[in-house]
Amino acid sequence: MATNVKWRPTGAFIFVVLMVTNIDCSKDLIEKMSISFLKNVQDCKKELSAPDEVIKSLMKFWEEDADLSHRELGCLILCVASKHELVELDTYKLHHKNAFEYAKKHGADDDTAKKLITLIQGCESQNEGNSDHCHRIREIAKCYHGHMHDLKWAPSMEVIIAELMADM
Repeated sequence: MATNVKWRPTGAFIFVVLMVTNIDCSKDLIEKMSISFLKNVQDCKKELSAPDEVIKSLMKFWEEDADLSHRELGCLILCVASKHELVELDTYKLHHKNAFEYAKKHGADDDTAKKLITLIQGCESQNEGNSDHCHRIREIAKCYHGHMHDLKWAPSMEVIIAELMADM
């Protein structure tokens, strides 16, 4: 019986290490996906004549207190997502197969990719009644942003911006 007690702290420690590793891996995944996603921002900025304040808002997206209030932010996200073929343009909803492959391409395992898609689907269903596509996409992005912060998966925008600048 005393042997079991000795192993409990070790088991708890291993559990905590695995949880932290999972959070770090998931944060790294979201970081990689975000860097790839944001590579098309300049093209969409030109196409949409997006104001600088909207670009700044997107560049601060993962900050916990990010200003996600601009309707045009939804238009910009929609444009970038469509360039990655992540949106079905007839419904303006997430293209599940392409989103799954996008997550896998950036290092997600099947379960994590499915979890991300499920989270976005939930955000989509909360905003189905909105016929303004830009506003709806912005609301979905805000919802997704909240989930990533709740899970502690939101990456550092400083790292993402540094990576984007290094690729220029």
